[in-house]
Amino acid sequence: MRCKVDYLVIGTGMAGLIYALKVADHGKVCMLSKTNLDDTATSVAQGGIAAVMYSPDNYEKHIKDTVGAGAGLNDENIVRITITESTERIEELIDWGTQFDKEKTGKYALAKEGGHSEHRILHHKDSTGFEIQRALSERVRQHPNIEVFEDYFAIDLITQHHMGMEVSRHNNIVCYGAYALNKASGQVETLLAKTTMIATGGIGNIYQTTTNPAVSSGDGIAMAYRAKAQVEKLEFVQFHPTSLYHPGERPSFLITEALRGAGGILKTKKGELFMHKYDSRESLAPRDIVARAIDNEMKLSGDEHVYLDARHLEKEAMINHFPKIYAKCLSIGIDMTKDMIPVVPAAHYSCGGIKTDADGRTSIQNLYATGEVASTGLHGANRLASNSLLESAVFSHRAALEVVKDIDQIPYEDKLPDWDFEGMKLNE
Repeated sequence: MRCKVDYLVIGTGMAGLIYALKVADHGKVCMLSKTNLDDTATSVAQGGIAAVMYSPDNYEKHIKDTVGAGAGLNDENIVRITITESTERIEELIDWGTQFDKEKTGKYALAKEGGHSEHRILHHKDSTGFEIQRALSERVRQHPNIEVFEDYFAIDLITQHHMGMEVSRHNNIVCYGAYALNKASGQVETLLAKTTMIATGGIGNIYQTTTNPAVSSGDGIAMAYRAKAQVEKLEFVQFHPTSLYHPGERPSFLITEALRGAGGILKTKKGELFMHKYDSRESLAPRDIVARAIDNEMKLSGDEHVYLDARHLEKEAMINHFPKIYAKCLSIGIDMTKDMIPVVPAAHYSCGGIKTDADGRTSIQNLYATGEVASTGLHGANRLASNSLLESAVFSHRAALEVVKDIDQIPYEDKLPDWDFEGMKLNE
């Protein structure tokens, strides 16, 4: 089968869904999922999405916190774009049906996480990503211009080299779509598109221990790199400080940073505080600092984990805010209202990826990237907690605005060969 569309979207997490919804009013959209529409990293995101909502918070504070967490290696223009557009993108998610937790006054209940100077994290208990995915997936399923191909594994981006032409990173490389394996039929199909969006998520599963779902295996970056797209900052992989220590479980269960934001405290296996030795913000320091501190304490003691102590928090409020974590801990014999939670760092987020500009363009013509797979410049060396979902919302929106401008002027390349594994030679 040869699919012929205006917009091909590889990946069905928040980044891909928002982009698809925004371009679908301007042409035909095909979305690929290697499993099913809702099996994404977005669906398992716990903590929330950061945005400036109420005083005394403001954009300058959020910008400062983001650059501080990123060790100053952020692109400050991109940081400013992201933060100043945050409120509008949150309002759009709400308009689309996302339900964030509210206080009795009707204001949104905002949490505080590591590296943040103010309470600015919108959340839906401890399953924020699941709620966002639900709202967006419902709209995608209802849109007449969007077709979702489930159980399709994208194999290669189609460029000139598939037609026997020499390609290097110095050429004007053009993307014409992708080859994808239809897992039901076992056939590799040609998906022809005027524009292609990579929204495949992260790389966590190249590590032995990760909080990422199995679908986060780095395919998007690998495809883009083979097609000669620019990639950058792949060394900046964020380890989340607090995954549940439960040997043999994969992926590792995440203990959201919001639990520390609510007052949870890190301790050694002996029950001693240690974060004061590393940062004045203690358990609410940015993730890279906390993860390195935990790693150092484990090396000094020889212990396999440290503890997160939430026993002093009000029981009913904690269970209500963190029901999934409470249930998970109970399932392995830990009552977090009475027992400390064993935690250890795990690979969590790729701060680098496919290099893009402020509108999601890559170095390859008609190829865009958004979400964790992209390197926008927002995060620098380390992502500020809960900025990832915000980044997806902002740059999927900006990419959609850009790509629809000239869609009618982009031609199809109809002379593409079908997939030929034996004859395929990638240029060095």
